[in-house]
Amino acid sequence: MIISRTPLRVSIVGGGTDFAEFYRREKGQVISLAINKYVYVIVKERYDELIVLNYTQHEIVKHIDEIKHDLIRECCRIVGIKNSVEISTLADIPSQGSGLGSSSSVTVGLLNALYSFRGIQVTQEVLAKTACQIEIEILKNPIGKQDQYIAAYGGLKRIIFQNDESVEVRGFNLNADGLMKIGSNLILHYTNQTRSASGILSQQNRNIPDKVNELKAISGLVDDLSVAIDEGRYYMIGDLLKINWELKKSLSSGITSEEIDRMVTIAMENGATGCKIAGAGGGGFLLAYVDMDQQKNYRLALQEYRELQFMIDPFGTRIIFNIL
Repeated sequence: MIISRTPLRVSIVGGGTDFAEFYRREKGQVISLAINKYVYVIVKERYDELIVLNYTQHEIVKHIDEIKHDLIRECCRIVGIKNSVEISTLADIPSQGSGLGSSSSVTVGLLNALYSFRGIQVTQEVLAKTACQIEIEILKNPIGKQDQYIAAYGGLKRIIFQNDESVEVRGFNLNADGLMKIGSNLILHYTNQTRSASGILSQQNRNIPDKVNELKAISGLVDDLSVAIDEGRYYMIGDLLKINWELKKSLSSGITSEEIDRMVTIAMENGATGCKIAGAGGGGFLLAYVDMDQQKNYRLALQEYRELQFMIDPFGTRIIFNIL
């Protein structure tokens, strides 16, 4: 039996510049962090030749072509799994509409577990690159590349997308105290709304030729925040979140709503120096930067929304159990 554990993520600034339509012509980059909320993948050998799948549904098939779950099906094909296997997925957070990159965490975690099941060692880069291949090239999902890389690498990372399709992952010169200060001032609250990310992202992708200037400005925020983090000016996260949100709302319709606007107003009037919706927008979680001395009032003001408490995951996807 193999069990992989793969973190979800929160994108701080730069989201949207990880689409090929943009980074093939301009500088694409994001700053994201992995959080200690996870997707678990369990892979177990079976005595018979069936493929048994357990997720929100239950499947029993004889051949991978019969698998309905597209991510599991394509991961099995890539890794070379043919039969005699049982695969289960579990998640700390319901994946539908969370905005925390759960589908890419599932893909990276599946690949990690399946490669380990076959006794094949692969790098974080291979896991992220292969996950991108499956989700973007094979399944044609309207998504960018950031989620796969932060799920694979973990921590707080600056991820740069080159026009030749290569990806550079950079860490920050931060000690444990610095990471704790950043993580302690970031707060997630559920908006009480779910949405289908694919519709918003498809429209956003189509709009890229007309939104190049906005996306260039979003990419520039990554440069600004990288300098601020290296210099210990963590308070800049709030200022840049606020700018990123204003730019993000212009990329496509459906990113915000009356309820989200109301939530953002409450947040900004009660201690947040900046906030934005995590992921595509339209629902999911609101990420806010709130100084410690303001957090009691902030949480009281947003008590009608459920908080998701988290810490930064430093490792990325890992095999946490391995007995073959």
